Amino acid sequence: MTLRISFEFFPPQTLDASFRLWDAAQTLAPLRPDFVSVTYGAGGTTRKLTHEAVGAIGQNFGLNVAAHLTCVEASRAETLEIAQDYAAAGVSEIVALRGDPPGGADAFCPHPEGFRDAVELVEALADTGKFKIRVGAYPERHPDAADTAADIAWLKRKIDAGASSAITQFFFEAETFFRFRDACEKAGIDAPIIPGILPIHSWQGARRFATRCGTAIPTWLDEAYAHAIRDGHETLLSTAIATELCDELLTGGVEDLHFYTLNRPQLTRDVCTALGIATEVSLQNVA
Repeated sequence: MTLRISFEFFPPQTLDASFRLWDAAQTLAPLRPDFVSVTYGAGGTTRKLTHEAVGAIGQNFGLNVAAHLTCVEASRAETLEIAQDYAAAGVSEIVALRGDPPGGADAFCPHPEGFRDAVELVEALADTGKFKIRVGAYPERHPDAADTAADIAWLKRKIDAGASSAITQFFFEAETFFRFRDACEKAGIDAPIIPGILPIHSWQGARRFATRCGTAIPTWLDEAYAHAIRDGHETLLSTAIATELCDELLTGGVEDLHFYTLNRPQLTRDVCTALGIATEVSLQNVA
């Protein structure tokens, strides 16, 4: 079995953040990812920065970059113009998402002339014939969904509209992913579903994020981090937990792992090393 890995970065909004993104790409590029993705900020606030980051990472590191594209606060024409700009820059993959509501909004409200949802966006991108399209998937109920069954039905609509694979929201236990994968197969979804892995740099931050997006937090994880933080072993615990999660997924037949790096590459690199993923440099040294 060949393991494929991928990484998510976010675009910088300050000079210091630019250096962190550069360091993250430089650190992880030797792991030869299948692709890397670059996000939009909440409400599409980093649209221009995302475009710049996509270009810089692709040109300077030779990586296959999948640009995020959302439906937020843009007309159909404006959104498709962005897609055309990506195509002109050599980008051949897009992660198509509805997107989060702009700051301060309680719920997503489509632009009067924009795409109403991710299905419409995927259909329009597929019609161009220029992109491999990936979409989001939710192994635990999306906050806007009635239940998990509704999430799966919506994912099937996105795949049927032209998406070739899906990347999941992060989760903390492998069984969560396996239940979701089995339910998707039962629903007739045959496109690859790539588990999203969040190496935990800060348990407090990860816990807040999980609560906001509906990710279940196991009691044992709270207890483990309480002890690790008290003893100064938080990073060691995070490496062990992420590595064990990935190993369980691989044992269960997973062939792709997508890491949410938060532009902090060291923990992701340590997990990949623990999984036996060799870098280009080490391979060259062996040769």
